Amino acid sequence: MIQVEITRVQKTFGFEAKDANGHFIRMDSSLESGGNNFGLRPMQLLLMGLGGCGGIDIIAILEKQKQEVKSFRMLIKGEREQDKQPSLWKSVHIDFYFEGRIEKAKAERAVNLSMEKYCSVAETLRRAGCLLSWKVDVQEI
Repeated sequence: MIQVEITRVQKTFGFEAKDANGHFIRMDSSLESGGNNFGLRPMQLLLMGLGGCGGIDIIAILEKQKQEVKSFRMLIKGEREQDKQPSLWKSVHIDFYFEGRIEKAKAERAVNLSMEKYCSVAETLRRAGCLLSWKVDVQEI
């Protein structure tokens, strides 16, 4: 069983989340909704989790294919439902940027495998009705 601990540490909505290994992050709400900008918004963390989950899969796949990844980053944009509580992610788009000695077809295959088969966060979002889309950009260096 996985366990995390969440503790209110600052004013109204300032929380710290800690995992079993002692890693932590800070969370808060926006200033407009009564927060103090102490940390990340929980829904932003979900997008970050998507990027981390996918990134681990993608790099593992490309390394097995002997692709030389010098640089890798993602830009993740999401749109939430309007005027609903809870307000779920309606759509999320990811731009994947690679640099290195990488065949574009292999990068695209690695991304597709992650987003459509391996990444648990992607599947969690999909089951909640979120439309996931992505684009792959490879710069050979």
